[in-house]
Amino acid sequence: MKMLSVLPQQCLLLLTCLLMALEAVPIDIDKTKVKAEGHVEGEKVENPDTGLYYDEYLRQVIDVLETDKHFREKLQTADIEEIKSGKLSRELDLVSHHVRTRLDELKRQEVARLRMLIKAKMDSVQDTGIDHQALLKQFEHLNHQNPDTFEPKDLDMLIKAATSDLENYDKTRHEEFKKYEMMKEHERREYLKTLDEEKRKKEESKFEEMKKKHGDHPKVHHPGSKDQLKEVWEEADGLDPNEFDPKTFFKLHDVNNDGFLDEQELEALFTKELEKVYDPKNEEDDMVEMEEERLRMREHVMNEVDINKDRLVTLDEFLRATEKKEFLEPDSWETLDQQQLFTEDELKEFENHISQQEDELRKKAEELQKQKEELQRQHDQLQAQKQELQQVVKQMEQKKLQQGIPPAGPAAEHKAADAAQHPAGGDQPLPPGHVQEAAVRTDAVHP
Repeated sequence: MKMLSVLPQQCLLLLTCLLMALEAVPIDIDKTKVKAEGHVEGEKVENPDTGLYYDEYLRQVIDVLETDKHFREKLQTADIEEIKSGKLSRELDLVSHHVRTRLDELKRQEVARLRMLIKAKMDSVQDTGIDHQALLKQFEHLNHQNPDTFEPKDLDMLIKAATSDLENYDKTRHEEFKKYEMMKEHERREYLKTLDEEKRKKEESKFEEMKKKHGDHPKVHHPGSKDQLKEVWEEADGLDPNEFDPKTFFKLHDVNNDGFLDEQELEALFTKELEKVYDPKNEEDDMVEMEEERLRMREHVMNEVDINKDRLVTLDEFLRATEKKEFLEPDSWETLDQQQLFTEDELKEFENHISQQEDELRKKAEELQKQKEELQRQHDQLQAQKQELQQVVKQMEQKKLQQGIPPAGPAAEHKAADAAQHPAGGDQPLPPGHVQEAAVRTDAVHP
């Protein structure tokens, strides 16, 4: 079982820090219904990209470490703090020689890749004198001071960098979604400015009608509550709601049978709730908002259930959550359409930022236009000089013809050759190597 899978076995604690904050992707198929295809022992599980720019390097390092029996055994007994603190990284000194050799090779390849990226970036701005060693400092997932060998410090830096980057990933997605919503509102208001009063009122009325239509949906259960899980149990699993059993539910939705509910398995549980609010066929329903709602639901359940904050839900954590009052009597869940996603001040600041960017782009466009016009002016000037030169040459040739001087160039050379082979007074050209007899006699008489 590969360690890079989404925790396929309990020995995969390293992925708790490295890969359990995977990007929440749209789920088109309800994973709870996919039970016939059990996970085959020894089969490699393909995982979604982490979104990290060093994703491939991270995966390759984990794959190689998995092949070492000693490291794998240490990983089975390690806890989260041992992994995060760097204690596990020191076990790298005890792995086999061929594993260390392979890790050295992976690091050299990664350093070479980063140097190529730096060079490409510098070439794009026509920079010279690249100091690769200095620029490598910006990459925090490896030790740039030692570009040739993979040391415990490299593993420690890789774990810490991936942990930090993935923990910030959800925050970044929320920020991007907020910008997306503000851009939608900005464009809507800008469009209204282009309309006359009658059309503007009509458009505003349509907008309010769509908002009302979108908000008119069945009640959305609180994510992770008994009502929400029982609905999945009944509608997705096809089981009797009166026989709902939390332990059975957990095992049923632990799709890869690894003993955990990971983030994607949790997100699959919210599909039924999301379908109450969002329909891709409806103009008023935004699928980008649906994925943000899915992310919010998953984060909420993780915060409520994940006791040790390892981004995984164990059976014990799940059962404890079902004993809480919130599980039986949860607060109502507010969907995105019931919340204020941004304030007017935030929108104003966002629009000011857009305006600044547009001004910068306008200035660049003006500069490019000036450069284009200057190049065109230089081109026209060169063309004019070329025409003047051609005119002067033509006039000189005409003067030479008027003075009886053969014109220069290929035509003149051709005429000179004809003159040599057709001397004055003779009708036939002389054979090569012969000269006129009169000239020879004259030379004889007048030395």
